[in-house]
Amino acid sequence: MGNCMDTEAPVDHNSADQSKVGSKSCSSSNPSTMKSGSTRSSLTLPSYKERSELPTPRTEGEILASPNLKAFSFGDLKSATRSFRSDSLIGEGGFGFVFKGWLNEQTLAPSKQGTGMVVAIKKLKPEGFQGHKEWLTEVDYLGQLHHPNLVKLIGYCSDGDNRLLVYEYMPKGSLENHLFRRGADPLPWGIRLKVAIGAAKGLSFLHDAENQVIYRDFKASNILLDSEFNAKLSDFGLAKAGPTGDRTHVSTQVMGTRGYAAPEYIATGRLSVKADVYSFGVVLLELLTGRQALDKSKPASEQNLVDWARPYLGDKRRLYRIMDSKLGGQYPKKGAHAVAGIALQCIRNEAKMRPAMSEVVEKLEQLQDPKYNVATPQIDTRGTTSSGSIPRSPMRMQPSPRRASGSASQLPMAAGFPLPACRTTEVH
Repeated sequence: MGNCMDTEAPVDHNSADQSKVGSKSCSSSNPSTMKSGSTRSSLTLPSYKERSELPTPRTEGEILASPNLKAFSFGDLKSATRSFRSDSLIGEGGFGFVFKGWLNEQTLAPSKQGTGMVVAIKKLKPEGFQGHKEWLTEVDYLGQLHHPNLVKLIGYCSDGDNRLLVYEYMPKGSLENHLFRRGADPLPWGIRLKVAIGAAKGLSFLHDAENQVIYRDFKASNILLDSEFNAKLSDFGLAKAGPTGDRTHVSTQVMGTRGYAAPEYIATGRLSVKADVYSFGVVLLELLTGRQALDKSKPASEQNLVDWARPYLGDKRRLYRIMDSKLGGQYPKKGAHAVAGIALQCIRNEAKMRPAMSEVVEKLEQLQDPKYNVATPQIDTRGTTSSGSIPRSPMRMQPSPRRASGSASQLPMAAGFPLPACRTTEVH
């Protein structure tokens, strides 16, 4: 896909290219950065110019003129990363590379290594799957949206064929790494709950914005953590304007990540904020179980996390069987049951039956009450069965099934191929 557009190309407010977002603004004081990880091919959707109730589309020039962002020269970012040296590389994906860099906090000029402000600089491959349109979408959204649970974009570079984004640095990396990276220290229950609440607040902010935003790619790798494990949503390349008026959804080509995408979206291309709610439920299951949304290394019946976990979520006597063995039984039984109940509501097959994210935030925050956080003795889960299957009897002190490596795959796949069911249709 191409990496350039006409400088004044309009950005369609109901395509993946962007919407002008009028939102409730909130300053962010926490450091943030970009992640590594695979991304998707960009998407071309039909124009909806007949929708007069939408804000006037912004041109690329208007987007890049945002007073909230600094336009960096390629030379400045080259200096900030010491010429993009390999020892500055902190991440890599289908989109390109993420480098660690240093800028002067006052002037944002490049500074010597180890001095000034640490930043993360994402450098797109000219032929990468995250093309110019998704790059521009991210600049547009993060240039306007400000919230403690959204990653902070400092600036960008559009210099010839070079496309870069500059973020504040998130020292704890992604939730995905903490949950699934081999050798990572296990996250205690309290931190998992804190991350879930922060991520939920980020989604709730998007959904309740004056011009609603559907995030469309909520997953563990897009949740970044600062030094105190405050969660921030990153990667807005697939973000999309929500429906307006009496419309309940927008219809578009399916983009996102297998295992996290809502069933109605995959089947019909109909997209609403309830698709984000479903994805949030999947991440809650990952936090509970320590398993990935889609894991091809598991037996066929256990590969899809939602299908595997669903029968246990409403059963207080059996929930312990799917809890993450890395917790070592150190979690509050009542709190775990409550989180499982919230997850079960979020992953309901019928979209309209899923709760709003504002309701999810309220329910999760209630679980910080001490009565939900008293750890009760749990069955020892440090061992495992030879097959990795669910233990049959709690009386035998069997462990919860253990996670193996494997990852959810992109819906259009890393090679940019859409699902057979993907379609592009008119907004309803």
